[in-house]
Amino acid sequence: MAHQRVHTGERPFTCSVCEKRFTQLSNLQSHQRVHTGEKPFTCSVCGKGFTLSSTLLVHQRIHTGEKLFTCSDCGKGFTLSSRLLVHQQIHTGEKPFTCSVCEKRFTQLSNLQSHQRVHTGEKPFTCSVCGKGFTLSSTLLVHQRIHTGEKLFTCSDCGKGFTLSSRLLVHQQIHTGEKPFTCSVCGKGFTLSSTLQRHQRVHTEVKPFTCSVCGKGFTLSSTLQRHQRVHTEVKPFTCSVCGKGFTVSSILLVHQRIHTGEKPFTCSVCGKRFTDSSTLRRHQRVHTGEKPFTCSECGKRFTLSSTLRRHQRVHSGEMPFTCSVCGKGFTDSSTLQRHQRLHTGEKPFTCLFCRKRFTQSSTLQSHQRVHTRERLRMWERIHSVIPPLGTPVSSQ
Repeated sequence: MAHQRVHTGERPFTCSVCEKRFTQLSNLQSHQRVHTGEKPFTCSVCGKGFTLSSTLLVHQRIHTGEKLFTCSDCGKGFTLSSRLLVHQQIHTGEKPFTCSVCEKRFTQLSNLQSHQRVHTGEKPFTCSVCGKGFTLSSTLLVHQRIHTGEKLFTCSDCGKGFTLSSRLLVHQQIHTGEKPFTCSVCGKGFTLSSTLQRHQRVHTEVKPFTCSVCGKGFTLSSTLQRHQRVHTEVKPFTCSVCGKGFTVSSILLVHQRIHTGEKPFTCSVCGKRFTDSSTLRRHQRVHTGEKPFTCSECGKRFTLSSTLRRHQRVHSGEMPFTCSVCGKGFTDSSTLQRHQRLHTGEKPFTCLFCRKRFTQSSTLQSHQRVHTRERLRMWERIHSVIPPLGTPVSSQ
């Protein structure tokens, strides 16, 4: 009878909560555990609960290491036949599921459905502690470990714990020094292929993430999110010492070293110390002479990407920084700040000799040469009158 319903399409058993229909009563009973949260089947090894006995059997293979399904192409083993079928598409290159919005292709329907949430913005999985939403249930499970402090994966070398096995694998490369992913342009090595892909945008100048407010492009979505706080003025990370707010937690960590005086990054050439690794890397180019950033228009090279971006405005004529008083445009914010002192009358740079004040440090430096020349002339006058020690004095 139950089998005949496959052909007739009859589904006489209906869930009273969501109205989903089933061909068999047992299937309905199993489904209802989704709503009740009941997990009657428990793993005797780790205590994890499951709604279905079949799911428990599959889970137990994690502990036994049993992999019943083997790929005929590469010999890789799997605990589920469905995972083997998905894996085999790596060899065939088959991606039968296509996104109707961006035409990206996927090997599984579930991956396509998850991907479509990027376009819809749907986040159906919500953390009960902080209310944060997620597109995937697996991402929510990982996130919840932030609240529980659970770190299932431990490094055998240093004992550091991780919430994800993938993060442990990446971390272990610190101990081995392994960087298996290499940039074909500059030869730089990376521990992750995703990090290499992001790095390659430095060379290609591809910036797929654009700010909807000012149109600025970014190589990373996370960098775009941080940038958007410039417009919203949200600074969620606050220094406990001085109360200063920051848009990024990593910048707060670096800032706190101002209070502690900590400079953990040391130049191996001159011994100069720095509060963060990126500043050290930029400094080291002083010694190596490296200029990795090249202008595509004129070929001029620069040690910093930010300097290259400012330089490129010479060619493009772009002046994104505008004076609110007179409307004059500038290629960089520092030049705008200097210009605004003409309107405000601010003179933050003071001469130590005569206390005269200046709007620019370069003007102060030029001015101080006046005092240097005066002191030199005074020294010459003194020594023209007073003979050096040991010189015989005339008896006249």
